[in-house]
Amino acid sequence: MENHKTVTRSSFFKQHWVFPILLVLLFLPVLVILPWQAQKIESEDRQQQLIADSLWVEQGIHFQLSRNEENCRFLGDVIIANSIPLDQLKKRVAKLIENNPELFQVVWLDEDDHVVFSSRPFAISDFSLYSRQSIIHARSSQIPQYSQPAAPDGEAHPILMDYHFPLFRHQRYIGSLVISYQTSAILEKMVPWWFAQETEISLLDIDDNVLADRGAGGYGRNVYTHNRSLDLPGVNLVLHTNSIRGAPRLLPNYLVTSVFLLGLGLLWTLWALWRDIQRRQMAESALRQQVAFRRAMENSLVTGLRVRNLEGQLVYVNPAFCEMVGFTQEQLVGAKPPLPYWAPEAIEGYHQSMAKIVSRTAAHGGFDTVYQHADGSRIPVLIYESPLVDEDGSQTGWMGSILNISDRKQAEQALRMHEEKLHSTARLSTMGELASVMAHELNQPLAAISSYAGGALSMMKSGELEQSMLESVLEKMQTQAQRAGQIIRSVHDFVVKREPTRTLVYLDKLFLSVLPLIELQAKSYLVTLRMEIEPSLPGVSADQILLEQVVLNLTRNAFQSMQSVPIELRLLRLRVICEDNQIQVEVIDRGLGITDAVAERLFSPFFSTKSEGMGMGLNICRTTIEFHGGQLTYRPNPAGGTIFCFSLPVHEAVSR
Repeated sequence: MENHKTVTRSSFFKQHWVFPILLVLLFLPVLVILPWQAQKIESEDRQQQLIADSLWVEQGIHFQLSRNEENCRFLGDVIIANSIPLDQLKKRVAKLIENNPELFQVVWLDEDDHVVFSSRPFAISDFSLYSRQSIIHARSSQIPQYSQPAAPDGEAHPILMDYHFPLFRHQRYIGSLVISYQTSAILEKMVPWWFAQETEISLLDIDDNVLADRGAGGYGRNVYTHNRSLDLPGVNLVLHTNSIRGAPRLLPNYLVTSVFLLGLGLLWTLWALWRDIQRRQMAESALRQQVAFRRAMENSLVTGLRVRNLEGQLVYVNPAFCEMVGFTQEQLVGAKPPLPYWAPEAIEGYHQSMAKIVSRTAAHGGFDTVYQHADGSRIPVLIYESPLVDEDGSQTGWMGSILNISDRKQAEQALRMHEEKLHSTARLSTMGELASVMAHELNQPLAAISSYAGGALSMMKSGELEQSMLESVLEKMQTQAQRAGQIIRSVHDFVVKREPTRTLVYLDKLFLSVLPLIELQAKSYLVTLRMEIEPSLPGVSADQILLEQVVLNLTRNAFQSMQSVPIELRLLRLRVICEDNQIQVEVIDRGLGITDAVAERLFSPFFSTKSEGMGMGLNICRTTIEFHGGQLTYRPNPAGGTIFCFSLPVHEAVSR
């Protein structure tokens, strides 16, 4: 009995100790894991804070650089317009540097890369190799860009990053405006002091070479680091941040402080909660400010923005886009294809363009189309479409930037009308020079017709005219009439004013069509004409009348260049061949050639070596050939004279 009670009591105590033991077993891992987890959370929190601060600093640098780019663009517009004297321009530059101390210098170069003005003593040789390469690239692409930061050749300091803004007046390069940043000044002037006290900031190139470094509070400990890419036109820099704070340490006396931490756990939790709430409120406030700032930027844009999901449904439009198409945001957001602003006649073009974008075969320069305004009018627009990617790298839709190009279309139409007038004037000028020769050439068939008609009438009156003789006389009269008609039709087709129209043109047929006019000029100038046309030439997509004008202008110039050459040497060769999928046309004369002084201005508008010339012939010829995708060049003739050559691409779908 005694033994049974003892066993029962032991079992009772064992049963009651199970729960405390379980609590201890549960508490011990908590004591081990909790400090480690707290250390990990704090490390992640510091890292996230560093990332947020780095993003804010990166956006601040981008914003200041963008402001300086706008200032540079404004100075460039002033230089292009030549609206103020140089002294006032220097004052503006000085004021700009004073208000923006991150700027190191401002340099104005002319079209020959000579220094017109510089805010510091400067020569073109002071630019680094990267900067000189950026000048060439900005000039050729007509797009401003930054140069790779580097020290001037032969120097170790300072390291400069130049922003090159090419200047063009009427599509002609007239120089560049360059603003230079000292990389150390970018960090000194654009990074807040409080951030530099807690973080070491560095500017790195793509090879992780340090271009500039700032650490007011000391060197970073490489515990919390972050890289932000500064994507600038022409150069890619990395903003590297390295916090001076070290990793949080575990409690030094774990056993002694564990009991104390249990007592302070509640207070610490409340304090941590309050701190987290405060930080969240600050983060939410900063986020609201950023959202408001971004919304203000979007609302101030003149470029229309719209976002579509993968099904084509509109999920966002900015005010500029609403104003462009005449619909409200409520009418557009949520709309599905066909969208309200689609023009019925262009719907097929919308689908084709979107298919090219989805397949990555669309041109990077965007595509033109038309939108329908709410009032029914048509709006020509230029659309840039790009994938909309979320933070995980997954595409969620399409982002479109839309520009209203009505003004540009009107300007292009006015330019086309002006060019057509120049072409018509040049054709009339050519016909004026051929008028006397053409009259003489027409007189021969007309005189022959008159002679045949008179002879036939005389023979009819005398009764000597037989049927066979009458048929022979009528056939000769018909031949002469057709000859005169061919000359008149060639002149009419060449002079008549019309819109440029591209068709499939074969160069051998074109030369046969314009041959009567070329022969008229050859007879007038006593020049021997020789044509060398390769058989079975492929066709080209071109406007036949415009190409005829080019041929007549080049042959006329060749004839005139041989006026002072002995008659036995006056030879003009017209050579047409197919080479490297290009039709090559060569006009080879035996004239006096082109001097170096004339060569410099040969294709310049209104420049002519003839007293009665307008100076537009060669300029129109080059414009016409470039319009057809070709190139007009010249070179000396080894036998004396000049060889003018133009090339035209073979039509891809042509086979003869």
